[in-house]
Amino acid sequence: MTRIGVLGGTFDPIHLGHLVVGEEARDRLELDRLVFMPAGSPRLKEHAPLASAVQRLEMVRLAVGDNGVTEVSSQEVDREGSTYTVDTITEFRGQLAESDQIYFMVGMDALEQFDRWKEPDRLLRMCNLVVVNRVGHQRVDVNDFVGRFPQAGPGLTLLTVPRLEISSTDIRNRVRDGRSIKYLTPAPVVDYIGLEGLYR
Repeated sequence: MTRIGVLGGTFDPIHLGHLVVGEEARDRLELDRLVFMPAGSPRLKEHAPLASAVQRLEMVRLAVGDNGVTEVSSQEVDREGSTYTVDTITEFRGQLAESDQIYFMVGMDALEQFDRWKEPDRLLRMCNLVVVNRVGHQRVDVNDFVGRFPQAGPGLTLLTVPRLEISSTDIRNRVRDGRSIKYLTPAPVVDYIGLEGLYR
């Protein structure tokens, strides 16, 4: 059995906070593989990403590098139109052995609108849900969530990660204002943002 963590997100751009979440999950959940999966056209996002899907995918590749355990999937970026997590996980599940376990990571805020996701019950049958909770933020009411989605109970994990005051929004604003983003995201991503003229 292989334990595979999937960390999805807009990654506009990816930053050190995302990488810390991935590494904490890899360590705590004893993952054999950790997959970063940039979103294509996320349906429930209030605003469309500023960088293109191809640019966001490249920034994730630059940030992750090659360490033998962590990898990047273009699965959602390659799909046309709006992307739905249940379709992505169904496709991903089809590439794995039956005994393999998927640990799908979501932020605490995602649970508030989880009932708006496409086929949330089917999604929970295919993977273990890992709810990422940052130190200092309000904890998830796990009992309330499991009450609404009982099938989540056995595979639900609450993962508390170190609090880093870094956000993609802040990075975009800093670039727009001509301020430094050094040490907020890996150096190759800083260079790429400059070369591509992103967020200006």
